[in-house]
Amino acid sequence: MEPIETGETLIDKVYERVVEAIADGALLPGMRIRQGELAARLGVSRQPVSHALHLLHRQGLLRESGRKGFEIAPVDPERVAQIYDVRAALDGLAARRAAARQDAAALAELDAIVAAAGAAAGASALLRLDLAFHRALYRASGNPVFETMTGPHFPALARAMAAVLETEDYRARAWREHAEILARVRAGDEAGAEAAARDHASIAGETTARRLAELARAA
Repeated sequence: MEPIETGETLIDKVYERVVEAIADGALLPGMRIRQGELAARLGVSRQPVSHALHLLHRQGLLRESGRKGFEIAPVDPERVAQIYDVRAALDGLAARRAAARQDAAALAELDAIVAAAGAAAGASALLRLDLAFHRALYRASGNPVFETMTGPHFPALARAMAAVLETEDYRARAWREHAEILARVRAGDEAGAEAAARDHASIAGETTARRLAELARAA
């Protein structure tokens, strides 16, 4: 984890660094989180670290360990499947709204993300772009409630997604599906955009659940 630059929103940045470390496997289930060590590594005081860790605990990425301590929680495949089930409906509706709205700036942002994915190397970069695509789609809908409702669950999904993004075939497929969603949104095809986004989330949920089960059997 890289040190945090002075002036950044410290709690948010500590939170983001820990989520990234969990998603890319730098912090594995069962590993103990020591506030002092983490604060030193990130170059911040203990206070923002404490706030960020308590937020991650509420979201289920950390669990209590010993006196006032935390450790990385194991992945819960059932919980991940439940989140994807709801996201399929929400993403579909967001894409429908985006297709109807045709916000030029939002569409340009989505274009840039898809283009960046084509040039990106490695699962970690693609994971960040994947999450950015869906957040941009919510903004394109014009309804901030989409991101408000799904945002708290993205850290859990990021860790699960990291498992499937290890496979090159799935990475290519996921970004073909993103490009298809964007094409239908750009065309103003409300029904097609909704179906493409809903199917993408459903397939991602099924693929992730299958991959997590394979990893559990291999452990």
